[in-house]
Amino acid sequence: MKQYIGIDIGGTKCAVVRGDEKGAILEKLRFSTQDKDQTLNQIFNGVEKLWDPLVTAIGVSCGGPLDSKKGLILGPPNLPGWDQVPIGKLLTDQFHVPAYLENDADACAMAEWKFGAGKGCENMIFLTFGTGLGAGLILNGKLYSGSSGMAGEVGHIRLFDQGHIGYGKSGSYEGYCSGGGIAQYGLGSAAHLAELAALGDEKALKIWEQTGQYLGKLLALLIDLLNPERIVIGSIYVRARQFMADSMYRILEAETLAKSRNACMVVPAMLGEALGDTAALSIAMQNKPEDCAKVSHSF
Repeated sequence: MKQYIGIDIGGTKCAVVRGDEKGAILEKLRFSTQDKDQTLNQIFNGVEKLWDPLVTAIGVSCGGPLDSKKGLILGPPNLPGWDQVPIGKLLTDQFHVPAYLENDADACAMAEWKFGAGKGCENMIFLTFGTGLGAGLILNGKLYSGSSGMAGEVGHIRLFDQGHIGYGKSGSYEGYCSGGGIAQYGLGSAAHLAELAALGDEKALKIWEQTGQYLGKLLALLIDLLNPERIVIGSIYVRARQFMADSMYRILEAETLAKSRNACMVVPAMLGEALGDTAALSIAMQNKPEDCAKVSHSF
């Protein structure tokens, strides 16, 4: 059975995993993100430690901006100093297998599509709904990244003329449908707000109701525009959907074209704590014959 290396690069933590084509994690190393050079050194050492002759490709999941076609990390805000890092070429040169890079939302979309709540779909949208709000698009059975790799940046769409700030824009969807946005209400983190709601706190329940309404508006837009058969939502939605689902569905029923709405299910992500690891492995599984022909498989 083929094996793959997955690398998940985050602002505070990184992971290197080895897994198989069924998405099973066989081995894993985890470490704190430090400066660029230290972290890259740990990543490469981690790949060496986990290497197996059955490995056929490497996948890297990282926050954007990045150029997935060229394998370049282009200075993500949560990774200071990571400017023009040719992570794909560095890995291919060192380990002699194809190395692929995708932003974390696209990587998570691939993982949920292959192994989670979107399995079996031809057209699926994954929404991060975590610290920020981004989307990964699976259209006609493959990942859609757009002409410059920026497809799916739904958090930047404007909800109000002014308001909470998300994705650098006042009034954006990310300013309301994300952990960072929810914190701007001044009642603490999304996790704390869920705890308050569970105790019946009226202010917390009202915020979650509003969040569901705003999420419903975004979903209605996506359903009418892309006509997916499934929308998979991660992170905060998985943990707190009971507080926002009713208002979300009311907006969906009122705003969405009936035929498109009837074709689409809205479901929580399934992969849980394994999502980041499986996401990086899923990117490695893009393995294309023409890429394999360009490198030697000896290590």
